Amino acid sequence: MTPRLDGPLKAAGRADYALDRTFPGMAYGYVVLSTIACGEIEAMDVTAAKSTPGVLGVYSPFDPLDLRPTSTPMLGETWVPLRDKEVAYYGQPVGFVVAETFEQARDAAMLVEVSYRERPARTSMEDGLASAEQAPPGRDGSPNPLEILTPGVESFEDALAASPVVVEATYRTAAQNHAAMEPHSAVAVPGEAGLTVYTGNQASTMMAGELAGALGLEPSEVHVLNPFVGGAFGGKGRTSVPAFLAAAAARALGRPVKAALAREQVFTATANRPATVQKMTLGADERGTLIALRHDSWSSTPMDRSFIEPTSHGTSREWYATQNLSISQKMVPLNIPPTTFMRAPGEAPGSFALESAIDELAVALRMDPIELRTRNSSAAPPGKDLQWSSKHLDECFRIGAERFGWARRAPRGHTDGDWLVGVGTATAMFPALRFPATVEVTLRADDTAVVGTGGADPGTGLLTVLSLVGAESLDIEPERVTPLLGDSALPPGGLSGGSTATASTGTAIMIAAAGLIDELLAVASAPGAPFEGQETSYADGRVLGGGRSMTFGEVLRAVGRSSLAAKGSSAPGEELTKHSFSSFGAQFAEVRVHRLTREARVSRMLGVFDAGRIINEKAARSQLMGGMIWGVSAALHEGLEVAAGGRFANADFAGYLLPVHADIPDVEVHFVEYPDTLHNDLGAKGLGEIGAVGMAAAVANAVYNATGIRVRHLPIRIEDLLD
Repeated sequence: MTPRLDGPLKAAGRADYALDRTFPGMAYGYVVLSTIACGEIEAMDVTAAKSTPGVLGVYSPFDPLDLRPTSTPMLGETWVPLRDKEVAYYGQPVGFVVAETFEQARDAAMLVEVSYRERPARTSMEDGLASAEQAPPGRDGSPNPLEILTPGVESFEDALAASPVVVEATYRTAAQNHAAMEPHSAVAVPGEAGLTVYTGNQASTMMAGELAGALGLEPSEVHVLNPFVGGAFGGKGRTSVPAFLAAAAARALGRPVKAALAREQVFTATANRPATVQKMTLGADERGTLIALRHDSWSSTPMDRSFIEPTSHGTSREWYATQNLSISQKMVPLNIPPTTFMRAPGEAPGSFALESAIDELAVALRMDPIELRTRNSSAAPPGKDLQWSSKHLDECFRIGAERFGWARRAPRGHTDGDWLVGVGTATAMFPALRFPATVEVTLRADDTAVVGTGGADPGTGLLTVLSLVGAESLDIEPERVTPLLGDSALPPGGLSGGSTATASTGTAIMIAAAGLIDELLAVASAPGAPFEGQETSYADGRVLGGGRSMTFGEVLRAVGRSSLAAKGSSAPGEELTKHSFSSFGAQFAEVRVHRLTREARVSRMLGVFDAGRIINEKAARSQLMGGMIWGVSAALHEGLEVAAGGRFANADFAGYLLPVHADIPDVEVHFVEYPDTLHNDLGAKGLGEIGAVGMAAAVANAVYNATGIRVRHLPIRIEDLLD
């Protein structure tokens, strides 16, 4: 197994993150947040703050920094701080204090007095359900609502009425925060050529464009670097508030500015996963064949309606071969912080509802839950003619059941001393996607190579993947390849999200390497070159011709060149008209519930995944284990609690619970490896996010198997399991 190239640096604390950068003349910024959830700022008294020793500037909507509206082609308009006096949620950034030291900036920020004209705030998801609004079409363009009926069936209600067995239930999932180890932060350094910004993000090129638009600069005048990112998961896909404010303040003051959110501020001054309510209705015949499936969803969204969790379209739209399908998605606008993508957006919370309902249907049918799932496995998304390019989900369940000991499962669990023990399972699916990406591959005269792209490695292992795929494409050892990431000066590598990075950049590397080898052979056989006029070929990092061979470095030195480079670009294309693409998995969990305290503990976990070719098994296994742990966290720990006034009651790591080592048993991951070259030439499909899909449902289903108590909301708490 190939170790991660950045592993030793991170383990030894030698990896330089954004906040590790220090420059002469550095100033420090601190963000001021609102203390109401809805209203307008009437005044801000900054007199005391400005008179505090060391303060260099206090900025607000009344005395703003030079920031303008900005957007990206992929994600649209970006919210820019301090541009108006409207307050839409508690904890909204409303001011920025810059001082000679962090402590001076923080203390001065506490002295800023804000007067509001407060208005009633809408903060209750439950209260907002009755007035929910229709959400836009699904992210794949599918209509909302969507109904697919078998020919001859006049309505979904008729299909349901014709179903001998019907299960109907409503499920709820809590809002979550990304809780990345590295808080959102930035160091901005002005210079003659423009502005350099060090900040953790998921796409340096996209962030450079956003910052340039907000500052009125050309993209070439903004240089963004993020070689290391301390976790992202969707929460660092957009330019952060500290990055906007530090960049603008650095230009205004003519000196470097460092800014970071405090941990409590991260919960409101960034963005979160929305809360959801999902109503499932399943109808089947006595043999378990799905006749009707309805999935109606509600997602919380901020007042600007900027993001909706696509729980219905992300799961029930594709997972099962139901004869009749009805899905809808509504949104509940609230005075809450922004919502955004978070690992497996749509699929993670959506799978809790769908896979819990499937388990309830299996109980009603007195059928094994795995048999019910495999019986209704889809060959293609319902209503689409494009079959899955590669699907081995049945094999995942077969292998998983054998490795997990599913045959020993009792319908009502079993006891082990004072513990009630149950097992549960669930399907995991996540779309196999690609984003446009460009990679530059360079051969050097010292017989090494460089593979560079402006994408990001937010902890997924992409840096190592670049090395491995680059080495394979150039037919040399990985140790001779230097991968480069996280720099907007490199070719645009796309957004590191959607489990797309390996498939996107890997394909681009293959294209770049093939073109580079052709160029190398042309150079080697050109007039005056070592293989002048000869027919040449390439293998093992060497040019061959006329019965002899030279390394590519020897060829370059012979022609007086220090390097040779070529770019390759890759994007989704014609394959989308021929097949549907997804990664698949089977999740298994064993849960122990204490019969007296009702404490729930996950004691065993297994995930079996079909994600195409696995490039780096060690990193892939780590990614999937992390996702599965995230599923346990969603099931038993995580949940933002909104008070009536809009304030988060648990915006810290004391109240916002996350699992620790003692909460997680040994996690087993198994691969069913079938390269999918219909998806891309590399054969790899996304696996970063699928690990978080289905595990929460598997845990909830195991809780039911152990206790007979069906909990239909997340997280599951002790009080839910009291007799």
